Amino acid sequence: MAIEWKWDKWQKEVLDHSGNITLRTGRQVGKSEVVSAKAVKFALENAGTTTLIIAASQRQSSLLFEKVRGTIDLKEQDEKTTLYDEKPTLSKILLNNGSRIYSLPTGRTGHFIRGFTIDLLIADEAAYIPEAVWLAVTPMLAVSRKARGMGHIILLSTPFGKGGFFYNSFTDNDFRSFHVSSEDCSRIPKDFLRKEKLRMTKAEYRQEYQGEFTDEWNQFFTTDLIKKCMTFIEWNKKEDYNSGARYYLGVDIARYGGDENAFVICEMQKNKLKIVKVKTTDRVSTTDTIGRIGELEREWKFNKIFIDDGGVGGSVTDMLIEKHGRKVIGLNNASKRLEIQGEEKKRGILKEDLYSNALMLMETGRLEIISDLKMLKSLKGITFEYGSEQKSNSRNVKIFGVYSHLAEAMVRACWCIKERGLALYMY
Repeated sequence: MAIEWKWDKWQKEVLDHSGNITLRTGRQVGKSEVVSAKAVKFALENAGTTTLIIAASQRQSSLLFEKVRGTIDLKEQDEKTTLYDEKPTLSKILLNNGSRIYSLPTGRTGHFIRGFTIDLLIADEAAYIPEAVWLAVTPMLAVSRKARGMGHIILLSTPFGKGGFFYNSFTDNDFRSFHVSSEDCSRIPKDFLRKEKLRMTKAEYRQEYQGEFTDEWNQFFTTDLIKKCMTFIEWNKKEDYNSGARYYLGVDIARYGGDENAFVICEMQKNKLKIVKVKTTDRVSTTDTIGRIGELEREWKFNKIFIDDGGVGGSVTDMLIEKHGRKVIGLNNASKRLEIQGEEKKRGILKEDLYSNALMLMETGRLEIISDLKMLKSLKGITFEYGSEQKSNSRNVKIFGVYSHLAEAMVRACWCIKERGLALYMY
């Protein structure tokens, strides 16, 4: 006989509620278990219905799908009956009452989830699903909502900053909202949470275990702004490359034994920019990095390559200049010689110049960014603080971040907007 799960009070309410549900929780509180049970309950009680489980990646959508299948298997064992109409696949369950349950990733394209007419949509780790996806999936519910009174949505996720479809669902009266902290779950040891609180920042702990929507008070790019700028899911060079546009590469070089190398490709059309490709390499040699940049240059024929030439990046930049000439520009926050309207001047391109330029482009709608979770994490992690020094009648701003390499590469790529008005020279 199958062991009966003892549901928490909030889990019972989720199971009993009919309608849209949005569920934000800390980790390991049992949200996947109750939603998988609800998916099975819905499919068995409503013959001939279609349930679609989505997540940003195949792996994530498959995890919840496997729990759904496990719930059906246990129910079959307990009731000594057959519920499947045919053997399940890795992405499809067909029950003998005609109900279907699918599992698909929204992934890099979003195209796989188009074309379905569905009665129940379940979005796992909904906070991480690109915003553009919701435009594709919500129309799939319209027919069921009108004809059958169904067409419900269940969103479940740990939060990921303020802004976006999942965040907004908690102020939408069409959703029954649940907020569950890991601290309120009796199955999680208090000692474990105490150690996690010591290990993590306050903001990280509040997000991951208390299920709070958090933005650092000093976050340079707000999560809402980042998500608004992430307007597309995929960019295919064969199909989307524009011979009339200009392309630029921004590079951040990993320190010895440190983080990843970051490569960000930017497309410029007229006065607008689009971040079309994001790449990283981890713990590779300097020779490998130089070779990779060379391969990208041969493929893309960049108008300029902007590289962080501080520290280890200096030797990489020197070698690249030997190969590719003045196309390669070092931007390491140190002094550069600029030619402005024919007059050569010495001026520092400061870190805040690079970041303020990118922020201005984002806030004025002149920068679109490919929906990439690593990039979102990197931009979201950039923070700032004011120093006490006064410079040019404005306060000195310090900008930093733990996972900053993709952001560093992106702000360099975005410096291309200045490229036409400024001629930069190494000295």
